[in-house]
Amino acid sequence: MRYEGSIYRPPSEARSLILQATIGCSWNQCVYCAMYRDKTFRIRELDAILEDIDRAATELGDTVQKVFIADGDALVMPLSHWEPILDRLRRRFSRLRQVSCYAMAQNVLEKNQAELIALREQGLSLLYLGPESGDEPTLRRIAKSPLTTLPGDGRAGRPIFDAHVEAAQRARAAGLRSSAIFLLGAGGTERSAEHARGSAELATAMDPDFLAALTLTVVPGTPLAQRQDEQRFQLPDVPGLLRELRTFVAEARPTDALFRTNHASNYLPLGGRLPADGPAMAAAIDAALDGRTRLRPEWSRGL
Repeated sequence: MRYEGSIYRPPSEARSLILQATIGCSWNQCVYCAMYRDKTFRIRELDAILEDIDRAATELGDTVQKVFIADGDALVMPLSHWEPILDRLRRRFSRLRQVSCYAMAQNVLEKNQAELIALREQGLSLLYLGPESGDEPTLRRIAKSPLTTLPGDGRAGRPIFDAHVEAAQRARAAGLRSSAIFLLGAGGTERSAEHARGSAELATAMDPDFLAALTLTVVPGTPLAQRQDEQRFQLPDVPGLLRELRTFVAEARPTDALFRTNHASNYLPLGGRLPADGPAMAAAIDAALDGRTRLRPEWSRGL
């Protein structure tokens, strides 16, 4: 496969073929993110993408069962790109059972329902949505989305929160599964409690199939690092991050979501279903807060 720059994918896509259909992120303004800052966004030429699929099929044959479409928000591609990509994937990989990509809420909302249904029918099956927080002031401070208003009135002054709810609902109605990603520490010490409660509320309202929590890392060279240097942002300490996680697992009430904190950024790996396993996971966090459970050491944490 041919790749430009660093490639990122969710932990659950570790065994997936990664197909780079877009370069970078179409938004690329989130203040904490350094993943695509060295890239200028563009959609790759369709012929080059299809050629990569053919090369992978020649080399890997029937071993490919999952494909992750990179980079940052590949759903932004028009159907004129998506349809031939999905068609080629179906024809070249006979055991293919999942095609997934990162997506912003705006990417979902910019496609009409017929387009979302067409993508699902042609093989796209899972969207990774990263609201990071459910606290509207935090969402605005981290520049999570270009969305400032929703079609309509923007309920309760929470347009970014509401956009993620609507995106998740529209994806579900089209038959697409969704995974929602939240970022411990995104509210800083100032809004730690609000961030945790709001994230649990948004997870409940989005009602995704999968949920994940990552831990914020302040990366040098990002706007958030500059804020930290100027003492305008302070990351919660480890107990504070664990308390955010405890609030989340105790208060999030999706219908039935598989929840993981298996990303390398996290201090405490957890797994279970929410809300059913929320009490057990809260107890595990209490054990960690009390020093009865060892945390992941700093040297083994990463992005």
